[in-house]
Amino acid sequence: MPDLSSILSFAAGAPLDNRVRIVAVIVTAVMLGLVLELVRRRRLIERYALLWMVVALILLVLAIWNQLLAHVSHAVGIEVPANALFIAGLGLAFILLLHFSVITTRLSEETKILAQEVARLDAEARAAQAAAVNGEPAPHPAADEPPHERQSGRSASTADQ
Repeated sequence: MPDLSSILSFAAGAPLDNRVRIVAVIVTAVMLGLVLELVRRRRLIERYALLWMVVALILLVLAIWNQLLAHVSHAVGIEVPANALFIAGLGLAFILLLHFSVITTRLSEETKILAQEVARLDAEARAAQAAAVNGEPAPHPAADEPPHERQSGRSASTADQ
């Protein structure tokens, strides 16, 4: 009966069956088609589409040239090529999560600034409407701000952020 190490070495060095290769190529082609369709429908911007297409092309190369992963993993010092694939996948997932966290933080800040601007403009519109109902002249927007604090379309409260 063969021991575990001989089974693992056989599994790591054995070429992929043709059926597995065909399925891998089909899945990769479907992934590329899905990315292109999402870009066409404007559900995915080109920046992220390029990233996913590169990932799909790398998977396609690995599906066609299955010894490449074994060569790369042994060059890095990883004995089992599947472990190299998992490490690369985890690294890619970490980078994507960090990137999306940065984007989410930036969008949150921009949303806060826009909400403050909308509240300020709403207050100015209500003041102007109340003045018009009372027959008073409409107040000049930002009349109480010194000219050096006025910025292009932004109030002093949002300029500080």
